[in-house]
Amino acid sequence: MPSGPLSLPAHLCLLAWDTDPARLSPLVRAGALAELARRGLLIDDDGIATPLDLDSRTGDAVLDGLLELVRESFPHRWRAWVTLHARLTLDAVREQLVAEGLLRAEKHRVLGVFPSVEHVLADTARADSLRREAHQVLTGSVPAESVPEPAATALALASAAGLPPAPDGSSRDRRGEALAHRAGASKPAFAAVLRELRAGLTTAAPMPSLTRGR
Repeated sequence: MPSGPLSLPAHLCLLAWDTDPARLSPLVRAGALAELARRGLLIDDDGIATPLDLDSRTGDAVLDGLLELVRESFPHRWRAWVTLHARLTLDAVREQLVAEGLLRAEKHRVLGVFPSVEHVLADTARADSLRREAHQVLTGSVPAESVPEPAATALALASAAGLPPAPDGSSRDRRGEALAHRAGASKPAFAAVLRELRAGLTTAAPMPSLTRGR
């Protein structure tokens, strides 16, 4: 199995895998938006997510697909993009993870007639490792200032979405704020975007439910 670094949306997809897709889609989309903002390819224009130019590419199919969608659409605020056609980004991330061997696509038929594809974890060890690391950081075992900015970004978003679930929501909220501060410490413009994405996630998804496949 591959062991290289994951993109931010792929990281979030695996971290929150056992989650209803209706809840997972906004989180994965927020991760992709945050990654594009962190790279400077989406910039903030008075609250509007705005492409830097018409030609830039990242080389990542998920990020480039979202960048193209933003370019071709009417202007929207960051919060709107958290949910707008968010399933497209989740589907693209799943295809990417299948190609990398981290997910497996299993074909079957619904009611014995309608073709369907269920995605299941192929590398459970990788997903379990992400969850353990997230638990250590979110419970305060690791100082927020020592968390790398990409990881702080991922967990600040996951915390805003209420994922992974935690019994003490108030302390998790405080930890999420600390991680968001860490993620945007070196880039004030990105910090403003991250605040908008976190705000969008708090209202984007229904109550959590668990499912085994997608």
